[in-house]
Amino acid sequence: MSEIYQTLIVTREPDGLVLCTLNRPERLNAMSPELVDELHLFLDRLHDDTSARVVLLRGAGRGFCAGLDLQVQSGGSSTLRPSISASLRGQHKIAELVIKMRRLPQPFIALVHGAAAGGGFALALAAFIRIGLGACDIGSSYFLPRLVGASVAAELLLTGDFIAAPRALATGLVSRVVPDAELEKAGREMAAAILRNSPVGVRLTKDCLNWSLDAPTLEAAIAMEDRNQILASQSGDFREGVRAFLEKRPPRYTGD
Repeated sequence: MSEIYQTLIVTREPDGLVLCTLNRPERLNAMSPELVDELHLFLDRLHDDTSARVVLLRGAGRGFCAGLDLQVQSGGSSTLRPSISASLRGQHKIAELVIKMRRLPQPFIALVHGAAAGGGFALALAAFIRIGLGACDIGSSYFLPRLVGASVAAELLLTGDFIAAPRALATGLVSRVVPDAELEKAGREMAAAILRNSPVGVRLTKDCLNWSLDAPTLEAAIAMEDRNQILASQSGDFREGVRAFLEKRPPRYTGD
């Protein structure tokens, strides 16, 4: 099943996998106002959609996302600039995409190839899992030190240098690097591994990981884990998982 957008291609598969493709390849999928609006619409639709379990986020054409489309923002002229208030509203609207991605119950897998700059880099950082990779913006100063440590984050943010795939893998910025031709296959394999687990368990796990990033103490993180384990143990999927294990068969989870 597909949804109709102008700057996105969204396809939903029967197993709960959702593919969202940024579809402005002529502009390296740079973020125009329309693309930002449609991403908000897509994310809002996911919020209460229990049939959507994992999202693959990717870019059409030669790159993932080149960041903000400056040509569109300036009306095609470098001499025309929006007001500070208008710019701040636009910046907040883009930043809210990252917040929504982190708050949604579905894990996001970013299939990053070619350029991932500015807002595109922030979208990749906000994704739950990252595969492959080609300045302080839209949550980068929050996520980056937590992923790679303060030293590497400072280098990348202060210099603005691009980071190539091998070093991105070595620093823990990405979880896996594969050739471009194998990117979707690797993403689907990772999604399938997530989809084998109970829907309730996956949602609670993402929730716990998000909150644990800022947990003040080990005890606070463990309290969150304890809560999630008790909640998960009350679900029908937990009982189905136990039965499947004892009967040596794949579980048939329903999300209950």
